[in-house]
Amino acid sequence: MCSAHLGDEGSADLTATAKIRNAAIAHFARDGFQKTNLRAIAATAGVSAALVIHHFGSKEQLRSACDDHVLRVLIRRAHGVADPVTIQDISREYVSDPEEYGRHVRYMARAIEEDTPAAATFVNTLVDESEQILRAGIADGSLRPSSDVRALAVLSVLISLSTLTMAPPLTRALGYEQAGPDVLHRLGLTMLELFTHGMYADDTTLKAAQAAWEASQDSPKRDE
Repeated sequence: MCSAHLGDEGSADLTATAKIRNAAIAHFARDGFQKTNLRAIAATAGVSAALVIHHFGSKEQLRSACDDHVLRVLIRRAHGVADPVTIQDISREYVSDPEEYGRHVRYMARAIEEDTPAAATFVNTLVDESEQILRAGIADGSLRPSSDVRALAVLSVLISLSTLTMAPPLTRALGYEQAGPDVLHRLGLTMLELFTHGMYADDTTLKAAQAAWEASQDSPKRDE
């Protein structure tokens, strides 16, 4: 992957600060924070390393700026989940620039994988946003009630992250060489079908799992 393509996120009229931030997001997402150096970021952004320091002070402060930017973008998209019109806008946004969209997701996935200080903020914020959306849907009757809304929010975020960061073998299992709009469309429809209609024909499996869990909680703990 060439450096110019690595940091390309839209208009050539971006400010130097935005170019540096976008280049850093791309490098941090691909190589991780520890392996990325400011000289590589500067080269991708087409500026000097001194200018990077001038605008951001240090690599840690640059990462903080990247964290804030990516989080704002992802939260805007999270809000759109509750609005069918916005969902269409998000789909068009992905199709118009899948590289930029994917970079933000990979950046967050890398932060979570490396357990960086931003990881807790990313996860908690997205889960909080998802929980609010779920509770609003339950309140207005568009969603079925849940016995554990918080756990459902965590599961929702987990599914979304897993889908957007699919490993290549899973993508190929669907008959595609790489992830893209066609993969997301196919999985998205299947996911909505599952969420809307369910998968099991009755609640036998659910009741069995609940009974097994309750039995494990009631049984005396084994002596260690």
